[in-house]
Amino acid sequence: MSRDLIPLTTPDVSAFARQLSRQLDASGPAPSHLAMLNMLARSAGFRNHQHLRAAHAAEARLSAPAEPSADFRQVERALACFDGAGQLIRWPAWRQLQILCLWALWSRLPRDLPLDEAAINRLLDGWHSFGDRALLRRDMIGLGLMQRAAGGRDYRRVEQRPSVEARALIRQVTARLA
Repeated sequence: MSRDLIPLTTPDVSAFARQLSRQLDASGPAPSHLAMLNMLARSAGFRNHQHLRAAHAAEARLSAPAEPSADFRQVERALACFDGAGQLIRWPAWRQLQILCLWALWSRLPRDLPLDEAAINRLLDGWHSFGDRALLRRDMIGLGLMQRAAGGRDYRRVEQRPSVEARALIRQVTARLA
């Protein structure tokens, strides 16, 4: 059976020692292993050793990262497609990087605001420098990042949660905009 390492911290060592000393005096002969664990836990402000273990386990669960880590190499490659001002300067050859770059552009689109084609074109023209706004617009619609009404009169951002890598890239590009 493996042993769980349970850290024990106390804000006041003097009060901890005083409380432990009182418990040792009251216990009579040398306490058993479990009795000693319970005394230590009570001296630190817990009801018993089980309470200390449960508190530590809950803290470990809550402090564990909830989402998987991003592939930062992929984020770095996508970020290389943006200049220091956050403008997309080249269209990457790899599809995964193209998708990440589109997420960065998607994050700048206004929420819940229908835009006509001219407005979308103006926005995209300001966010990239290789002169192919139609490619960006079509790909964003194809990926479901943006919707277009019949006839192309109305464009709207589709709200959804980006991937871990996309969120990391969005943070990096946003930092360059500031």
